[in-house]
Parts: sequence; C-alpha cells; structure tokens
Amino acid sequence: MSGNGNAAAKAEENSPKMRVIRVGTRKSQLARIQTDSVVATLKALYPGLQFEIIAMSTTGDKILDTALSKIGEKSLFTKELEHALEKNEVDLVVHSLKDLPTVLPPGFTIGAICKRETPYDAVVFHPKFVGKTLETLPEKSVVGTSSLRRAAQLQRKFPHLEFKSIRGNLNTRLRKLDELQEFSAIILAAAGLQRMGWQNRVGQILHPEECMYAVGQGALAVEVRAKDQDILDLVCVLHDPETLLRCIAERAFLRHLEGGCSVPVAVHTAMKDGQLYLTGGVWSLDGSDSMQETMQATIHVPAQHEDGPEDDPQLVGITARNIPREAQLAAENLGISLATLLLNKGAKNILDIARQLNDAH
Repeated sequence: MSGNGNAAAKAEENSPKMRVIRVGTRKSQLARIQTDSVVATLKALYPGLQFEIIAMSTTGDKILDTALSKIGEKSLFTKELEHALEKNEVDLVVHSLKDLPTVLPPGFTIGAICKRETPYDAVVFHPKFVGKTLETLPEKSVVGTSSLRRAAQLQRKFPHLEFKSIRGNLNTRLRKLDELQEFSAIILAAAGLQRMGWQNRVGQILHPEECMYAVGQGALAVEVRAKDQDILDLVCVLHDPETLLRCIAERAFLRHLEGGCSVPVAVHTAMKDGQLYLTGGVWSLDGSDSMQETMQATIHVPAQHEDGPEDDPQLVGITARNIPREAQLAAENLGISLATLLLNKGAKNILDIARQLNDAH
C-alpha cells in the first residue's frame, strides 16, 4: 500500500466515526435507565459514534445501614465515578443532578444539564393505605424518607405522623414498604418513579406549599473532565436552557448557604414571562423553626449560541458555553442574593443548630 493509502487508513481509524465514547453510571436500575436515556439522545445526535456503558457501585450504594445525612461525605454517589473519569476509564458520567455537590473536585465540570422532569416529591402508600393522603393517615403512622429536607418540612405540616429513615435504591425501598409492616408510606422523587414506569404507585404528589424540593431534583447532569474540550463540545447540545438557569440559581443558593444533605434546605423555581422566581427555605431538623423567602430576576431564556472561550467558564460547577453568560450570571446572582437575604435574617443559626444536632445523633 502506498504511503498515502496508509495515511488514509490511519485517518479512517482515528476518525470520530470509529470512536467509542465510554459512559459511566451507577449500577442501580434507575441509574441505568437514566443513563440509557442520555445515551439514546447522544446516539440520535451522533449516529457515527459508538457508546459503551460502564456501571459501577458507589459508596452511597454500599453503605445502606446509615442515614445519608450521617455519613458526612458530600460525594457519596459520585466519588467512584469521578475516579474513573480522572483515570480516563470513562469519558463522561450521568448523574442525578441533586447528587452532585455544588463545588466539584478540581478537574471536573458538569458539561450538560438535560431537560428537567417533574421536580416534585411523591408519596407511595403501603397497599393497605392506598387511597389515603398524608393528612388522612392514622395518628402515629410511620413515613419513610432518607431526606432531612423532606422530614423537616413534612413534620411541620403533618405533626400526627412519625418520620423514619429508609435507605436503598428505589426497588429496595418499595420492597421494604410492601413487605415489612413498618412503614405506612414512603416519600420518593416523582421523577425517579416516572422513569422507572411506576407512576401507578404514586398516591400523592407533594406541591411546594407542602414540601419544596431538593436543589436540582428531577434533572440529569453529565459530568466530564473540565479540560476535555471534545467531550464538552459533544455533550453541550444536551443543555436545556430553562432547566440550566433554574438549576444555576438553585445551586448558587445552596452553595452560598453552605448547605448539603446534612441540613434541611429546599427550593422552588419557576420561569415566567422573562422572570426567574426562586423560593428557598431552611428548616430545623424537626421542622419547628423555619425561614423562607422568594426573589425574582429578569432573565430571558436564550436560544443556544456559541460563546467565545473564557478563562473560567464554570458557574456552580457547570460549563455552558452555548448559553449566554449574562443569563447564567443573572441566575447565579439570584441564588446568592436569596441566600444572603436568609442569612441576614438568621438562617445561619437554624442551619448551625441543625448541623450540630445531626452530628450528635
């Protein structure tokens, strides 16, 4: 074969068409379903690429006898996946955005936030209580949740109920609900139940006046190496502008409060007529003390466009060069402003006490 022929063969070998993109995910059924949906979108956009899914267990999947808030590790469901990214064993990782801390380890960034599904929480009832609501459950009924945020808000709203930690993936939690006589109901993210095709188990959807949701809940995030421009370019088309801006505001609020899963912090966002509304709240562990406020900012949901390169394009761990920077900064400032307002009104005291009590128990 001539030199030119060799070069052509080599070029074909190295062309993007031959490239295999390795996608990291947790092993749970829900994580696989979420990853499969992102990969299906990427395959449709890039039919010439191949995708290989690599599943692994994380610390959070292995430690099932301890409440999440007690483990004291911010990257419970992400550390092993990030380790694989760092070692170049995978090219991108699909997460539930709410599992990703607001400050990522150096060298990583969120390269895409996909269109959000419902961010609300859902109540699944034990078969003998189907048709009930939290309000109509018998006195002292036990409700399972692994979240301090849910327990604090719902204890305040439904003082006749008792709340107890329940761990495990969705399948495990539903099995515990159905087979043990311990729980009358459990609280789960509605989006997860939808993705699993288990909408028929949803007995009640909790709206923000009953229970505000976790930062980033209902949205999927694609984490990549911050300097891997090829992969960043590949995944940035997945950004949903409205979801992105709402989640930047939510994450900036949480980061400025220095909240995490060891304190009850919740949000609600809405985009309407060029205004981004952010409601944020903090609660004591038992829900008896709370504080919440709403602020808004003018932000136009942009059509995607290409920005020039920037020194530090990340905001709250997210890189979105194809969404106007001005809109992203306005969303971040809204989150910071709301957190500052709550801190000035005494939220730090509520959070500090919640943290101390959680550490002590």
